[in-house]
Amino acid sequence: MADPTQINPFLLLAVPQRYPIDRSQIERAYRQRLSAAHPDAAGSQPVNADQHDPAALNKARSVLLSDEQRAIALLAILGGPDASACRDLPDGFLMDMMMQRQEIESAIETGGEQERAEWERWGVEQRRAHRDRVADLFEGLSERAQPDELRAIRVELNAWRYIERLIEQLDPEYDPANADL
Repeated sequence: MADPTQINPFLLLAVPQRYPIDRSQIERAYRQRLSAAHPDAAGSQPVNADQHDPAALNKARSVLLSDEQRAIALLAILGGPDASACRDLPDGFLMDMMMQRQEIESAIETGGEQERAEWERWGVEQRRAHRDRVADLFEGLSERAQPDELRAIRVELNAWRYIERLIEQLDPEYDPANADL
């Protein structure tokens, strides 16, 4: 569930609290808030000190510019489960990924960098598909989001995260000893 100590990046930058959002709108709101945070412009103490904290503004911008992080933040705001509370994946996903990984490893062993690049493109397509499904799930939410709707978003986000890790591991520079897992 949502952590009440977390800063709401949508409110902090005064942008609509929704998943589809224009990047230029985020950047514009960020620049406006950042210029207002300058000591010469800030004037009296703000109602919300975070609105004038450049670090908080930078974090909010970073979260909102990342499709995945924006989805995670919005899910938390709506009261959905976080990754530790729901580790589920879509039906059949893990078995499919195990088979894909075997195919990837075999292809890279025999085909080298060209095969690796093709699998990276495949991973990017998978990421796009998960992002689109998350967007559709947010779009289809009831006016008062139901727990099963929020859980469905979390499950899709878990699959998306799995694909992100797979893409990272396809990078020839990937070092499992230094991976942020």
